[in-house]
This record gives sequence, C-alpha cells and structure tokens, in this order.
Amino acid sequence: MQDFKRRPRKWAALLVAAVAVLAAGLGMLVPSVAHADEGCEVDYEIVSQWPGGFTADVAITNLGQAVNGWSLAWTFPDGQRVTQAWNATTSNVGDQVTATDAGYNASIGGNATVSFGFNGSWSGTNGIPTSFALNGTACDGTVGEPSTPPVTTPPPTGDLSAMETVAAMQPGWNLGNSLDSVGPDETAWGNPRITQALIENVAAQGYNSIRLPVTWDDHQGPGPDYAIEADYLDRVEEVVGWALDADLYVVLNIHHDSWIWIADMNANRTEVEARYESIWTTLADRFKDASPKLLFESVNEPQFNNVDDATAYALLDDLNTSFHAIVRDSGGGNADRVLILPTLHTNADQGRLDALTETIEALDDPNLAATIHYYGFWPFSVNIAGYTTFNAEVQQDVTDTFDRAYDEFVANGVPVLIGEYGLLGFDAHTGTIEQGEKLKFFEYAGHYANEKGMTLQLWDNGQHFDRTAFEWKDQELFAMLEASWSSRSGTASTDQVFVEKSGAVGDATVELNLSGTTFEGLHHGSTPLAEGTDYTVSGQTLTIKAAKLTELLGDRSYGVRADLHAVFSNGAPWRISVVSYDTPVLSAASGPATAFAIPTAFNGDQLATMEATYADGTPAGPQNWTSYKEFARAFGPDYAAGETTLTEAFFAEVNDGQKVTLTFHFWSGETLTYYVTESGGNVTGSLS
Repeated sequence: MQDFKRRPRKWAALLVAAVAVLAAGLGMLVPSVAHADEGCEVDYEIVSQWPGGFTADVAITNLGQAVNGWSLAWTFPDGQRVTQAWNATTSNVGDQVTATDAGYNASIGGNATVSFGFNGSWSGTNGIPTSFALNGTACDGTVGEPSTPPVTTPPPTGDLSAMETVAAMQPGWNLGNSLDSVGPDETAWGNPRITQALIENVAAQGYNSIRLPVTWDDHQGPGPDYAIEADYLDRVEEVVGWALDADLYVVLNIHHDSWIWIADMNANRTEVEARYESIWTTLADRFKDASPKLLFESVNEPQFNNVDDATAYALLDDLNTSFHAIVRDSGGGNADRVLILPTLHTNADQGRLDALTETIEALDDPNLAATIHYYGFWPFSVNIAGYTTFNAEVQQDVTDTFDRAYDEFVANGVPVLIGEYGLLGFDAHTGTIEQGEKLKFFEYAGHYANEKGMTLQLWDNGQHFDRTAFEWKDQELFAMLEASWSSRSGTASTDQVFVEKSGAVGDATVELNLSGTTFEGLHHGSTPLAEGTDYTVSGQTLTIKAAKLTELLGDRSYGVRADLHAVFSNGAPWRISVVSYDTPVLSAASGPATAFAIPTAFNGDQLATMEATYADGTPAGPQNWTSYKEFARAFGPDYAAGETTLTEAFFAEVNDGQKVTLTFHFWSGETLTYYVTESGGNVTGSLS
C-alpha cells in the first residue's frame, strides 16, 4: 500500500449543552451528553489510499469545557463508505456517517484531543467532507457561549470500580528513561527534558494512560527524615499535572530504587523502610486531592538480595502493606484511589502470583489492582538459542503467561495492569528481532491481552516515539499496535521474499495467518494486483507469480526491489518485500578483540543469527549453554559499513588460542562458515 498524506482540513464546531436530539439534516440520533462549549477543531486526514480503499484519521480537539460523550457526523461527498473503525463506533446511512465514542474515550477535557481512525472504500473520487456536526451542532466556524448552562457534570472517575478504571486505561504508554534516570536529572540517560507538548502528543496517538516511572534515590536527603528535594517533587507534580490535563490516566511509582537500595531490605531493614515510607508519605500528602485518574504503584520490579523466595515474599508483603496503610490514612482522594501492587520481580510465575494474592486478600480493599511485566519468551525476546521467529512455542508463552494472570486475578475480580511490555532485545537494538516476527509478537500480545481483559502499557525508553519530532520511529510497529487496540490484523509466514539475482525467477509462496480476518487483495503501492494473473490464493496460501516478480525485480540490483501489501478486512496491512540477493561473501581479517569486524558483502541478504562452536562441537563464547549467540550483544551486522562485528563481550568468554567455528545464518536461507582465533587480545579471522 502506498502511503501518502493529504493536507487535513480543520473545522470549528460549537459544543452546546444537549440532550438526545436528531442532528439536523443528518437523520442520526445523537446520545445524551453533558457539556458546555466554546468550540472545537476537527482534523480529517487521509493517511493512505489505494484503488478502492483508504485509511483516514480523525482528531477532535476540544477548545472549551470538558465534554462527556461525543458523536461526530458528516456526509461523504463521493459515495465513500466506512468499512471498519477503531476507537469509535460508526454507522452509515447512505452517504451520512456518525462516529460515536467508544466509551473509554468519551471524555474530552478542555484543550484535549481524542482521535479515531477508519478504513473506507471509494471509487472515482475520494473527496474530503466539507462539513461536520458535533453532538448535533453544525461546524460553522463560530465560537460562542453555551446556549443553556450545563445542568450536570461528568461523573467522577472515582465512581468507577478498580476493574473499570484499569480497563479505561487501555492502551497505555511508559515515559521511560526520563524521571526514572539515575543521575542528576531526567536527561541523565539521554532523553530530552519532558515537555507538555510531548504529553499531549502521546495522548493524541490514542493512548489513554501514561506510566511515569520515577527514581527518587538521588533526590532524597539523609535520615532520619529522608526528605525529597522540593524542586524535584515540584517537577514530578508538573509532569503529572500535564498528563491529567491531557485527560490521561497516570501511574506514579517508585522505580529504580528497587534495585539501588530497596533490594538491601533484608540486611538493612530499618533504613529501607524509613526511606520507603518517607517517599510514600510525601507523595500521598502532595497528591491526596488529585484526580482519581492518578494511580499509585507501590514499587517497580521489587527484588531482594541474598534471600530465598519465602523471605522475599514476606519483605514485599511488608512494603505493599505499608504503602497501602500510608496512602489510605492520608485522606482526601487517597481514601479510595486505585492502588497498584506488584508481584515479586513483577513476574507472572505461579508462585509470584499466589504470594500477591495473599497480600490482596489480607488487605480486603476493592480498589486494588495487580501488576506484572511481560517482555515475551526470553530466547525470542533477545534473539538467542536460534529463536528467530514468532513460532508456536513463543506464542504459547504469551498465552500461558496471560492465562495465569487472568485466572489468578481478573477471574477473581482483581484487575491486571501489564505495566511494561515489549521485547528485551530492544535494549540492545530495535533490529534485534526481524521486523515481521516483531510485528507478529505485538499483534498477538495485544489481541490476547484484550481477550483476557488486561491493560497493556508499552515500555518506551525513547526508542519508539520521538520525543521532540512527535513521530513514531517505526511506523509499521505503531500501525500494528494501534490496530490491536480494537481488532486483529492478518499476518503471514514471512515479510520477505528472496529471489537470487543470478537465478531463474519462479513463483513464490507465502502462508497467510488470517487470525479471523479475510484476505482482500495484494497491492503494490497504489496499484491493486490482479488475482489470477499476478497472484493466486488457495486457502491461506498466497502465491506471487513469477512474471509479476520478474517485473517487480526490474534490473535485479541488490536489496528490496518492491514492497507489496496484503490487505485484510481488519487491522493493519502486511508488507511483503521482494528482495534481490546473492550469497553473501565474507573476507579474512585481523584486529583487536575490542573492535573486530569481518568484512561482509551482504549482497542484499540479511543476517538472522550466528552460531559459535569449538572444534569438538561444544558452544563457544558467552551463554555457552547454546551455540546460537545473542544478537547485538555477541555479534551484529552493519549493512551500511559492509561488516559483521564480533563484540568485546563475545571474545571475553572465548578460550585464548582456541579456534572457533562461526556459522552465519541469513534470512534467505543461506549459511556461511568462518573461523576466528583470539590470542592475547588479538583476533585472526579466516575462511578456513
């Protein structure tokens, strides 16, 4: 699918206090709402288009007082139809469309924005609607006073149960590696200073909650008071305020303190308890009158040094119980604020879940939620031990983990917040997991969390959403995430079709994973390919015909020659890249173990993984329980430089003077053998 943007049109709309009315000229019943209003803006943007279909994003920015419940109506000028929507419920009557809030995004605060999107169909012309009506009022560009003073106000969030609150937080996002940085300030780990614009743009992406990890260690004074620096506390309050003003649910916690000093609790209990209680006493007092959309999380990833599990469970129970008592006893909104309690290590192993259940049952408080973190099946998550694909075993780990959390908590009335999720390999490189396999993980995790009624909060330490440009660094990933909030997406066995440059071109087959969708066509940019001529579909097998591949390959120079997109009835399209390649070529080299690289002519191919063994077949290098080494930690490709690097960490665990056989596996299916010997800090690499 060819992506392009059409300049959005903005329309001002009056917001007036209303009851259920018939929108003039539109024949649509608008739900009862309570609001007052000065105006709003509507941005309608066609973000991608292909013959017969298109995707549009619509953003409503409220310029007046808070709105509780919205319905946006318009008339298509050229017979277009909405075929599928997300973050809103739509209905068509001829050319007339009404998009109504999805419940969890019904409230639009002053100067806040709510967004929804849809896929549509068109033929001939795909013109932009010329007018909109919001809650029955024509968007005529005027800004006025309320016609009738509001007689009701939106129900407070505090009227929601803990289960409803956590459900309303889906989807969520983490502001990682900022306020949780260990250092003098929030920029210590390389991210820019947080701005209100960043928070507002996160909300504009469709997120309903934000987790604000905070490390207090460097900003806490000495005992016996362990007072938090006033400026730092004010800064945290400022960011919390921005998030609440953006109509986001907010999670505030104690973060890396968990391993910095809380981990010593068994050996230094008096000091740890005093520091911990001082932080929560201060935060409870500072935020006791804050919106109930602010939630407190007792501690991130709790862990304790040199103790067995039974002792660790008791220590965590002590912290969680103390946290609960401090917050509840502080009064104000803290009397029934939703509080989040973690398992040990925020892990979903059964013993961890059972221990937290004991704490929750003892506290006997309906306004509690449990939290776990999930970074996938570990070997896949970091690309080690040959787990390069999102296979059945990797998928089963998602299923089993979420099932355990559901059975333990959700099924018993305790909501679950998956406060961090993602892939651990991202810490080394966002390319650690091959793109298509990465997308399959996020598609399935989003789907299964929805199935189990659990809220996901994406961990983002700056590698996903650009914090100054306010754009996603990986648009395909965000498209898959966004689609997962309301539907499933079709995927496929691969997102790459490799064709050897010097070989004959034959038909290429790809197995589709429909996941409840239906396949609707294959596109090259804005051009739909012809079924039967360019491709065929039999069951779930997509076959791209040799003649079409030959055309797409053109002069057959190395690399991606064309991107096709499989379009499904729901969700994000699936890219299939047609790649021209030849077998990669490695060359002999020598150099220091601290900076050794193998000259590599990749010839259009891509590296999947690497094995390292000694002559007797035993694994060499780090993590010697497997011959397959960890991507980006032990080795990594540099396609631009034309080399494959072996890290200092790899050679640190290679036997001095002993020859190591390296086997490189490429995504085309090619394998190459290479040999390295490290002696006295110097490395010799050869082809034999």
